[in-house]
Amino acid sequence: MKYSTLAIAVIGGLGASFSAVAEKQTDGENVEKIEVTGRAQQFYLDSNTRVGTKTDADIMEIPLSVQVLTHQLIADQAARDITDLYRSIAGVSEFSYSGVTFRGFRDDANVFYDGVRGDPFSGFSVPQLFNVERVEVLKGPAAALYGGGEPGGMINYVSRQPSFNEEKNITVTGGNFSLLGASTELTGAVTDTMAYRFGAFYEAQDSFRNNADSENIEFAGGALFALGDNTQLTTTYDYIVQNLGGNRLRGVPVDDDGNFLVDPSYNANEKGDYQDLEALVLQANLQHNFNDNFTFNGTLRYLDNERDQAYHESRSWVDVNGDGVADINDETIQREYRKQYRANEELSLTLDFVYDTTLLGLDHQLLFGGDWHNVETQYDYLRARYEADGVGNLNIFDLNYGETDPSTYNLTDLDRDGLKRDRASIYVQDKIAFSPEWALMVGARFDYFDEQSMDTDTEYNDKDITPRAGLIYTPTQETTVYLNYSESFNPVDSSDYEDAGVTPLDPETGNQVELGLKQSWLNGSIMTTVAVYQIEKENLVISNPDYIEGENDDVEPALINFGLVESSGAEFTLVGDVSDNISITANYAYNDTLVKEGSTSNTYDGTRFANAPRHQAGFWARYNLESIDSSFAMGVDYVSEQISLDGQRVKPYTIFDASWTTQWNAMLLSINVKNLFDKEYAVSGFSERNGHFPGEPREVVVQVSYDF
Repeated sequence: MKYSTLAIAVIGGLGASFSAVAEKQTDGENVEKIEVTGRAQQFYLDSNTRVGTKTDADIMEIPLSVQVLTHQLIADQAARDITDLYRSIAGVSEFSYSGVTFRGFRDDANVFYDGVRGDPFSGFSVPQLFNVERVEVLKGPAAALYGGGEPGGMINYVSRQPSFNEEKNITVTGGNFSLLGASTELTGAVTDTMAYRFGAFYEAQDSFRNNADSENIEFAGGALFALGDNTQLTTTYDYIVQNLGGNRLRGVPVDDDGNFLVDPSYNANEKGDYQDLEALVLQANLQHNFNDNFTFNGTLRYLDNERDQAYHESRSWVDVNGDGVADINDETIQREYRKQYRANEELSLTLDFVYDTTLLGLDHQLLFGGDWHNVETQYDYLRARYEADGVGNLNIFDLNYGETDPSTYNLTDLDRDGLKRDRASIYVQDKIAFSPEWALMVGARFDYFDEQSMDTDTEYNDKDITPRAGLIYTPTQETTVYLNYSESFNPVDSSDYEDAGVTPLDPETGNQVELGLKQSWLNGSIMTTVAVYQIEKENLVISNPDYIEGENDDVEPALINFGLVESSGAEFTLVGDVSDNISITANYAYNDTLVKEGSTSNTYDGTRFANAPRHQAGFWARYNLESIDSSFAMGVDYVSEQISLDGQRVKPYTIFDASWTTQWNAMLLSINVKNLFDKEYAVSGFSERNGHFPGEPREVVVQVSYDF
């Protein structure tokens, strides 16, 4: 990494200086104290968000389906990465490694931090949550404000920020599978006009999968500057190291009914395989109020991300029995070895202006702005395939790890490189209040995409306008009915454009119609959302079934566009702090994603999409026992039957979790048990040769946290 040495020095210097300054703060006489009144306890319900509108808004006033997962919920569920939270998000489930299914559509890239692009875990890693204050989820197409992407939705991670409120914490973590970790958080005032934050995190754990383990290291923090009464500058950094042994993880072979053929601990990788990530994020956010009606919010974000991988990939069965048929009865698979290096260097600038005014007797909240995102990637790919290149076969029933040596493989350089990508946009949005009951939110975004493949010198550019409109009806302060229409646009990758040959690919486009009802209950203690929707996606890019590499690639393109996919569904969410002692989140989602025109290998029986469950439900409830300063929580996660990419059944599953938390003065003890009844299950399916992704067995996580 270009800046890794510099990053360590900067982080160490900032951490030392901030800590030293913090120690000098002996009193808070110069720090303004603000008294906040309202609900005595707020654990799971937070109805204020910027996601979906880029303005400070109450969820009840947004004509979109939005969820906010609070820091308290993250802590109560001992969520260490985003997969731990899927039970709390209606319509979202795991697809594979870092990918999700969002309202029926696979999505690997629609990830935002603080409202802007730049995912430090991009590639094949799952976003970690140490530096995350809360998670915001927008359902449906988000292109009208956030640009190209899938039509299912987007996830926005809100980073932890420096604060004038002094907090110091240290946490130690332990658990089964040799889990061991520690973290610290320091934040507070340096001067009347400057605050700091410093955080450090370390965690290591063995995996239930053979040959696999993980190590996560993170340093994060920054400084907040109050530049007068109307201006605030926040600078942050985030340095991440992730070392995953025995990765990249694939699945476990199954039969057509979804039963594991071997123990779920199976892994096709050898002990020396790995997936290592190093990332540095630098960000600056400037907020300024020109007056009470006119505000500005600008974010500059820099990301440097590197990933090294070396792993064995299952390919096909070996005809060991000599009967002319290679299948499971032969018990042995042949593998290929992949050694890959990927790197992203990204720079983005986002500028947002919000102006509240009255025109022609109507109140308007006008948003206008734009963003620019530049990415340069590197990609090196070496491969050895089968015994011909020295890669030993693996007997999946009588595992013979360690009999093959990657240092002896005959590696072929596949001559990959990288790409350069520029995305620039301008957008506008207007929320018009016709009366106390009726309002209309309309907006549109213009995007220009330019992408150049350094593999082939192919250059691709495109442009698009994506509109959105939402009608809001609020008959009472407790009830909101909304109807929205939105579109999505996903530009073609330049390398895909080249693979399309003489028939250029069209961009993938989508649109959604959604009708929803939001209701506030018990004086705002509970909020529910019911939504029904229909999404249509056209021009999916898929592999050409008539293409044969090396035989007819001069006349048949490797990739083609096809048909129309329709996703129809309904969702229900409930979140609330029912009382000072009871907090609840619950959700249910129904989805049916089918191919209406054309066909694809990503479906089963020509119609049904892979890893798109028809039914999902999640529940989590916390009960405080004030008399003993403790709380107990219980959760359940249900996902109905799915099908894999090759049409194999993925069996439904129901998982239970529980937690116990006890407070002694400044010390907090929490015990979380995930998969309480040690259920054996698969979270999703992949290919027949790679199998299904197994869910984790019972895991116990114990944390001791001390505030000082």
